[in-house]
Amino acid sequence: MTRTKSHAQLAAYLVFCVAILAVPTFVDDAFLLNKYARYLALGLAAAAISLSWGYCGILNLGQGVSFGLGAYAIAMHLKLETSPIHTGSGGLPDFMMWNNLDSLPWFWVPFQSGAFALAAGVLLPGLVAALLGWFMFRARITGVYVAIITLAMLVVVNLLVVDRQAYTGGFNGITDLAWLQVGGVEFDPYGPAFYYLCAGSLSVCLLLGLALTRSKAGTIMQAIRGDGERVRFFGYDVAAYQILAFSVSAAMAGIAGMLYAMVLEFAAPTFMGVSLSLSMVIWAAVGGRGSLLGAAIGAILVNFMQGSLSEAFLDTWQLLLGAIFILVVVFLPRGLAGLFEAGFERLSRHRASSAAGGGAAVPLDTRKGA
Repeated sequence: MTRTKSHAQLAAYLVFCVAILAVPTFVDDAFLLNKYARYLALGLAAAAISLSWGYCGILNLGQGVSFGLGAYAIAMHLKLETSPIHTGSGGLPDFMMWNNLDSLPWFWVPFQSGAFALAAGVLLPGLVAALLGWFMFRARITGVYVAIITLAMLVVVNLLVVDRQAYTGGFNGITDLAWLQVGGVEFDPYGPAFYYLCAGSLSVCLLLGLALTRSKAGTIMQAIRGDGERVRFFGYDVAAYQILAFSVSAAMAGIAGMLYAMVLEFAAPTFMGVSLSLSMVIWAAVGGRGSLLGAAIGAILVNFMQGSLSEAFLDTWQLLLGAIFILVVVFLPRGLAGLFEAGFERLSRHRASSAAGGGAAVPLDTRKGA
């Protein structure tokens, strides 16, 4: 990557971050802030897909596992913080009382701590992904087989969550959540503070992700995406870099899941559903899987269009959205980010040719004057 392109890329990330952080200064409608915060959370989930798929060639169709683990981690804490009307006189969640439990399960006890819940929402998805990645990538499983394994894991975890109703809330999930409180600040899902939490989380993750992709590890990841065997031939531990990309992507998805549970004020098995996981892949493809920023913007735009079309075209909005997806895949194989990158490269070549032409004209004029 040339220095000019690198600077332009960093500038694009910074402009986007400033833009989303500035939204509350122009929007004071609580409903809109809540909706935009939800879009940002989903944008972070798509950026997580981009990190593993676009930069390391790992197509994870089970990203909903990481997303759901993050959502349930924070939901367990916030459920324990709700008023007695939702948790019972002994602080036992309502769905546990309905299933005749008389004490809090041991694995729920640590989630009484907000710090533990926040840490678990990030680290637990990363650890689960690292363990799964160790088995897959050490065995040199690649391509479509990784996609199948991750999809199968998603289905298994989803069924497990639904089946363990007494501990997870079953089909209904964990509802009636309290608002997150950190350092005396209460994050109302409809207030500016929570929007800033979502915008700040997305901005930090995008910038850290950009730093990772520009590092030596990121360069090796992109080389693995192109030809893993050649990278292995040069003596690099391909599996270690694949596990790194897979785990960091899962941790980012866990953060997105926590934000999503807080903005909707519940966590449900649908967060670990096949539909949502495949949607994340589509969002990343539309925005450009080879760009963290592009994937995030793709998710935001698609969800914004979905909301707008569903209001304007009650019966045909899904057809219209499907047509848009087809057009993007056919005519923009690298997504929206690829379109902007092509435009930037064309502009750079034009400037370079103009500069070369202008430079060649100077000696001729000089000789004439001589």
